[in-house]
Amino acid sequence: MKEGAQAGVKSAARKIVIRRATVEDLPAIVRLDEKTTGKPKPQHWEQLLAHFSEQSGGRAFLVAAIDDRVIGFMTGEVRAFEFGSEPCGWVFALTVDPQVRVQNVGTQLFEALCEVFKEAGVDKVRTMLARENHLVLAFFRSLGMMAGPFIQLERDLE
Repeated sequence: MKEGAQAGVKSAARKIVIRRATVEDLPAIVRLDEKTTGKPKPQHWEQLLAHFSEQSGGRAFLVAAIDDRVIGFMTGEVRAFEFGSEPCGWVFALTVDPQVRVQNVGTQLFEALCEVFKEAGVDKVRTMLARENHLVLAFFRSLGMMAGPFIQLERDLE
């Protein structure tokens, strides 16, 4: 995968390494997600990592690490023909340690995942997020993403 220089003043010599997630990364992924969402979801991440264990054909679970310490992760895969959509890459999860968010970690993860999608032969990437998640919305918009052709609808089940 890619490597990029970390922009932090104290750690200018250290590199951010983007690589595929492994089972050994699971505890760090769970901790990082809980740190940013406030909700422990170990079984969710274990199942997702198992789903992405076959990380080929447009599917990837990537981590960003400094000195082997996971500081962020992103998952996604190419999906086709749901709701009449042509094949495209979907970003399903993005988490970056709040202490390093302004150091280009999310952008490097996104660019690496987009390379996986391009290698799978698609030319579009999509994601979905909560309307009130202004931080993530701003992040994706800074990468050139904009509203797409679909509208998400929902109804509570009683």
